[in-house]
Amino acid sequence: MKKYVVIGNPIEHSLSPKLHGYWFKKYGIDAIYEKAQVLDGELEQVISKIKKGEINGANVTVPHKSKVIKYLDALSEDAEETQSVNTIYKKEDKIYGANTDTFGFEQSLFEKHSNIKNKQVLILGAGGVTPSIICVLQKLKVNKILISNRTKYNAEKLKEKFTNIDVVNWGETPSADFIINTTSVGLHSNDLINIDYDKIGTNKFYYDVIYKPSKTNFLREAEKRGNKIENGKLMFIYQAQKAFEIWHKTKPEVNREVEELLDD
Repeated sequence: MKKYVVIGNPIEHSLSPKLHGYWFKKYGIDAIYEKAQVLDGELEQVISKIKKGEINGANVTVPHKSKVIKYLDALSEDAEETQSVNTIYKKEDKIYGANTDTFGFEQSLFEKHSNIKNKQVLILGAGGVTPSIICVLQKLKVNKILISNRTKYNAEKLKEKFTNIDVVNWGETPSADFIINTTSVGLHSNDLINIDYDKIGTNKFYYDVIYKPSKTNFLREAEKRGNKIENGKLMFIYQAQKAFEIWHKTKPEVNREVEELLDD
């Protein structure tokens, strides 16, 4: 039996085992998928287990998407461009890191027919999945990307790589058509993001990469003001679909049953 794992800290909220377990059963794959809370100092040990064949593949979530890179032998094109890895696999005795978050985010936009070309985008957060989202937004030719992060230094570091983004202070509310939360603020029911929803206006598109809970306070506040909202469920499903295909050479179907599987 093969073994797969998702690593992160925190990790309790992850629905990866549920989704991959569903696909294992559907496609007759003899495997298990677990989640593991992993500290920075334990990353090398996890990669060692993949090298030895004790683990057949791993997904990576916050805060390890960039930290894990130094333990890998090679990166996919998207992982190299974003310096972010969320899928690890072994091929010909080498350990590879791939980034399927870019695919997941782009597919989720296509699924909802969200045309963001020439739009102004405000991203809240500068870690984890943010480089992947910037990469996709640039590909889709948005007009301007603004980054706001509680620790401004981290946003400035992103600007070193993506030179055409602008950094704004946390708590400021610039004009934007598309507002994306990439922070972990929202995982808990009392989490609030400090932005002025009324100042941004109505008929905007709010996107939260968090998928559990399905409607964070960030999305609730936006919806109350007549804005379109979307959580990260489809992004999560499509990034998992791509990872599954990398590991098993089978592209699992994404349908309503899969979406409902992950509902609260």
